[in-house]
Amino acid sequence: QVQLVESGGGSVQAGGSLRLSCAASGRSFSTYDISWYRQAPGKEREFVASISWSGSTYYVDSVKGRFTISRDNAKNTVCLQMNSLKPEDTAIYYCMNHQGAWGQGTQVTVSS
Repeated sequence: QVQLVESGGGSVQAGGSLRLSCAASGRSFSTYDISWYRQAPGKEREFVASISWSGSTYYVDSVKGRFTISRDNAKNTVCLQMNSLKPEDTAIYYCMNHQGAWGQGTQVTVSS
């Protein structure tokens, strides 16, 4: 059973930065596609960014140019670098692999 653990959330002011990490168990990490999702209070969970096993990346339009997803297969980790944060980025951020395994989430709060 694959386990995913997010970390790096916190509270920042608008314009600040945070770096989220998603650490995965298992020996097949290099074959995983990993996605980041977020869920704001009262809203549905939405896709944020993804990185395929080959390194292809995709972003929702609202974060393009501000967020960068990357992976380090040696550390079984995918990171989401978030710059120029906005209050509307406030949410719980989750990572998920292509098999549907989810982490427990990490809270990101951006104040204006």
